[in-house]
Amino acid sequence: MKFATYQHAGKRYVGVVDIEADTVAPFDLSQAQAQRGVACLIDAETLPETLPETGPPVALADVTLEAPLPRPDRNIFCVGKNYFEHAHEFSKSGFDSSAAQGAVPSEPIIFSKVPDCVIGPDQKVLIDPEVSEAIDYEAELAVIIGKGGRGISKEDAMDHVWGYTIVNDVTARDLQGRYSQWIVGKSQDTFCPMGPWAATRDEIDVADTGIRCSVNGETRQSSNTGLMIFDIPTIIEAISAGVTLKPGDVIATGTPAGVGIGFEPPKYLKPGDVVEVEIDGLGKLKNGCGRWRA
Repeated sequence: MKFATYQHAGKRYVGVVDIEADTVAPFDLSQAQAQRGVACLIDAETLPETLPETGPPVALADVTLEAPLPRPDRNIFCVGKNYFEHAHEFSKSGFDSSAAQGAVPSEPIIFSKVPDCVIGPDQKVLIDPEVSEAIDYEAELAVIIGKGGRGISKEDAMDHVWGYTIVNDVTARDLQGRYSQWIVGKSQDTFCPMGPWAATRDEIDVADTGIRCSVNGETRQSSNTGLMIFDIPTIIEAISAGVTLKPGDVIATGTPAGVGIGFEPPKYLKPGDVVEVEIDGLGKLKNGCGRWRA
């Protein structure tokens, strides 16, 4: 099943998406529940038996889609250098503060993005030239945790996955290189487009799913989630070894080769650009770029 968080007639709703009919049917939820986005639906043990009743469907064209989790409860966990070709292109870029450990990591590199940088489909990624003009895109599959836990084994990890969505891990490369920690370069305002909806884990085969990114119609990234260095069970085991994962946590699993920094000269984003990230079974996340105005 696919679920969307959206605005319609001045209110936020969460609903079930019908791709063939191009509609979304709103769940019977209070506004307080709807403020949490799809997080209010997460119940890994009994979904979909406990889903609320739905109202009459509305055309997707008549609603404004938001990020499935408009403001996650915690920082978004992210994995760096998790595709072989990207690990090498980034290691050569001069901005990789982890390069001393080698191009390809021996253990998952985990960092985070703050919840406030999340935006939805068709919202603009805002570029502030006084802060950075080395703005890059990163197409990523994101995992949404359904059942929390600590010390989760790889064998049990997929039982803790509720579903998936798309994330564009927008990055200020110069800030990423300047600081030994990546959170500043990764967490600029508007730097985490998410959407267009979330899908339950049965919707896609994460061992063999296409992932693509284009800028202004030019394909920049084209790969497959099966080419990750560290698969999803390994990532969940690594994070949960000492960090208790909670329902609704989001884990961005890394980006394939083809990011802007990998070109010579680099192809950074600029105001007016349009970025589209597409993952098979999850739809397409489209965001334009604009200039930050105080």
